[in-house]
Amino acid sequence: MSKHGAVIALAAAVSLAISSLANAAVSPEEAARLGQDLTCVGAERAGNADGSIPEFTGKYVGVVPGWEPEPNSGEHPVDPFADDPVLLEINASNYKNHLENLTDGQVAMFERYPETYVINVYQGRRDFAYPEFVCERAKWNALNAQLTHDGMGISAKGFIPFPIPKNGYELKWNHQVPFRSTTQDETRDIGAVTANGNISWGRSHGICLNSGNFADREVMTDQSPGVMAYCSTQVLLPLRERGNMSMNHEPFNWATSARTAWSYNTGTRRVRLAPGYGFDQPMPGSNGTMTIDEDRLFNGSPERYDWTLVGKREIYVPANAYKLNSKETSYDELLTVNHPNPEFLRYEKRRVWVLEAKLKPTSRHLYSRRVLFIDEDTWHGVMADNYDTRGNLWKHGVLSYYYHPDTSAWQAGTSFYHDLNSSSYVGYSMTMDRDQGPILNRNDLTPAMFTPDRLRAMGR
Repeated sequence: MSKHGAVIALAAAVSLAISSLANAAVSPEEAARLGQDLTCVGAERAGNADGSIPEFTGKYVGVVPGWEPEPNSGEHPVDPFADDPVLLEINASNYKNHLENLTDGQVAMFERYPETYVINVYQGRRDFAYPEFVCERAKWNALNAQLTHDGMGISAKGFIPFPIPKNGYELKWNHQVPFRSTTQDETRDIGAVTANGNISWGRSHGICLNSGNFADREVMTDQSPGVMAYCSTQVLLPLRERGNMSMNHEPFNWATSARTAWSYNTGTRRVRLAPGYGFDQPMPGSNGTMTIDEDRLFNGSPERYDWTLVGKREIYVPANAYKLNSKETSYDELLTVNHPNPEFLRYEKRRVWVLEAKLKPTSRHLYSRRVLFIDEDTWHGVMADNYDTRGNLWKHGVLSYYYHPDTSAWQAGTSFYHDLNSSSYVGYSMTMDRDQGPILNRNDLTPAMFTPDRLRAMGR
């Protein structure tokens, strides 16, 4: 083939690749499966072949049996499944019998902590559902939503843009914009546990406005991409950092906009732009166990990675994590040496989407490869295995969710990030020992509350 012919062939291949990303909407016949053999947001309604994953019932919408909190009050959850017995205990003596249903990170945990690490498996529960307007939005998106800018942006109506994903970029966007609270206000603790069990503590107060989650959100396009979320965080502990603050705006299109962040330091009493905030910068208070883009397992710009939809698996994942996030759980009992006390974690066998991110040759990051496991019922990432620049498994992340009546959606609770090299880990976003859990959907936040001037005023 001549050089000219090769260039034409390459251009055609690139064009096809870009076209395949841009033309993401599914056919009417495929979209018609939503609400039928698929749930209204795209999960397989049926259980699995051997019955270890139940059929989706969705019999509860906006309610949790046995938990009737005052609306928007931040009351801690009550476990509706407290009487469920443990059906299976997976430990170091039998984990090799279950390799088909475990991730690399879980296997590494058994091998590194054979005396203490256990996965307690409970009955699968698929009883909670989204309200009808979320279903209608997912159906509209299935027929109309598209990726833009080679997957860096979307043209869609807010949340769950691709209920029937066809590639890694669509799957990633479902993880980044699931249906969740419109506003969130919480004081949360972070406990960094060293290999010998010593704990250093952090605490922060954060507020977030998820502007894309309002029911009346219009279509976001390249011409009107808008802001996906506004967040502000004030450090309360450690005392040496008390009063420091940060604020960030998250865009819908990472090709045309960037995360905009500002910081306020009590020493200088000045507000400064924080360019490049995110990626693999260490998360404050985590003793280096966690990067900023690891919050919710992955957040921020996807630009440093190539994203691949690997497929689906049936694995044991944290689910219905009411007990872990309730007042029954104390930090003292939970944060044991090397990993959290297994007594407080509930695992179920569930179907997950597997999303792989490989670092681009031209990019830099502490993680050369990341594998995210995304729950099919909620589109939330629930576990992640991260690999170092030599390709060795390094980190194992676990994120717990529970269905919340204030949002009729799943709420992120406590998460754990394990460093398999140092045997340390961090318990992140814990509220169990606080008087209140997250206050959701009070809808008392506006974009005007997330400006540099507001940050400066808060620091005075």
